[in-house]
Amino acid sequence: MRDPLSPAVPPTPPVPLSALLSREDLALRQIAGPTDPGTVVHWAHTSEMADPYPYLLGGELLLTAGMQISEAADSPAFFDDYVARIVAAGGAALGFGLAPVHDAVPPALVAACDRQGLPLLEVPPRTTFAAVARAVWQLMAQARLAELRRVTEAQQSLAAAAARPAPVPSVLRRLAQRLGGRTVLYGPDGAELAGAGQAPEQALRALRELAGVVRPRGAESAPSSAPSSATDTVAGTHLAAYALGTGQGFVLGVASPRRDPGDHTISSVAAVLLSLLTGEHQSADGAARSSALVRLLLGAPPQEVAPLLGGDRWLVVHARPAGDEPAPDAVAASALGAALGSALVDAAGEVVRVLVPAERVPAAQPGWTLGVSAAAEPGAWARADAQAAGALARARARRLPLVRHGERAGLAALVPPAEAALHSRTLLAPIARPPALAETLRTWLSLHGSWDRTAVALSVHRNTVRQRIARCAALLEADLDDPDVRMELWFALRHSGPS
Repeated sequence: MRDPLSPAVPPTPPVPLSALLSREDLALRQIAGPTDPGTVVHWAHTSEMADPYPYLLGGELLLTAGMQISEAADSPAFFDDYVARIVAAGGAALGFGLAPVHDAVPPALVAACDRQGLPLLEVPPRTTFAAVARAVWQLMAQARLAELRRVTEAQQSLAAAAARPAPVPSVLRRLAQRLGGRTVLYGPDGAELAGAGQAPEQALRALRELAGVVRPRGAESAPSSAPSSATDTVAGTHLAAYALGTGQGFVLGVASPRRDPGDHTISSVAAVLLSLLTGEHQSADGAARSSALVRLLLGAPPQEVAPLLGGDRWLVVHARPAGDEPAPDAVAASALGAALGSALVDAAGEVVRVLVPAERVPAAQPGWTLGVSAAAEPGAWARADAQAAGALARARARRLPLVRHGERAGLAALVPPAEAALHSRTLLAPIARPPALAETLRTWLSLHGSWDRTAVALSVHRNTVRQRIARCAALLEADLDDPDVRMELWFALRHSGPS
């Protein structure tokens, strides 16, 4: 049956009947019925009614001293009816107290519980029903504390996964690990966009169908035309589907071999994070960005469109995943932009470039290595882009999470930009092709001639760096050990634009 799920609040976990039986202070003993380790108790209830059915909610350990049993009632038919009513009401188990009414559990009751599959516990005279109920609540409190701790840890791990350079796969993988099953992100057309973990094929086919139950039917549909979530059980696998709050038709599917009380809460947290990661924010800011893009494409200068983007001075940020993280995708790049406070993001290969208003000072981001330019007006964006590239190279070589370009004007400001650019083109013409030569020379000079750090920054072998620098020296007919030559080349490279 497919039922909408309730709001995400971890319910109180039930108590395994085996945990209650293991309490030495109670000395309970099971004398009839199945010994299934999966039998659980939701609460304890005492009743001496001949028909307790109207007073049971289901899941109870029903406690009785047998006061309702008269001599006339002491027969197999009476006990069969009595046990049948408890089973029909969903009772989890029956506890029969010895003394003061009965010295032993009636054999007919034992036989009835065996026939109808109801666990029957013998409660010794020294154990009060109040003690049994208190033990149930104590075990439930312990279980709830453990479940809350599990949910909290899962929430923290999911949030950390969402901050990684590949957030969607990371969140799905972490959720699958927490639930021990399969997690899938379905697109608006029902296609599987990403997934992690394992589940039976039959269950996965059913999960895809369940995702269709909660997927919005289209913009013309009323918001309530589909439930926000749904559940099912197929091939012994618990299924759940969550419509993401983007309104774009994305659905999170979860298939797990069991369903613990806090699993819905954990999955709901993942759904919220995925909603943020996949959401498309159409707002006044988005309209302004679209307008700026159109104007640029139609030939407007950057200075004209910059006010539409929200600032007069900007920082360029270059970012690459740290360590062995995979190359960033569009979702990861958007998530990084959101963390830096900007929607102006370009994911080009292994490097993500973000244009950030100068008043929003970028901070280091988990899982990323950042290079940040000096603040620049729109006409100097190209130079800021080169600064960010150099800062990123230094950050990677020094294994730092973030490096900023220095903002001092220096001697370079004494030379008119046009003359500096002409000098740069003339001096560097011999190494203009291939571009890797100038890029290697720029990085090598910025790292004070370190072969190893340059190799790390460029992701090449140190011997490749040596060969390229030697080639540059030959083509330029220059002694690269001469500090004056290095200074002149560094000046030219700074005015050569992006590498």
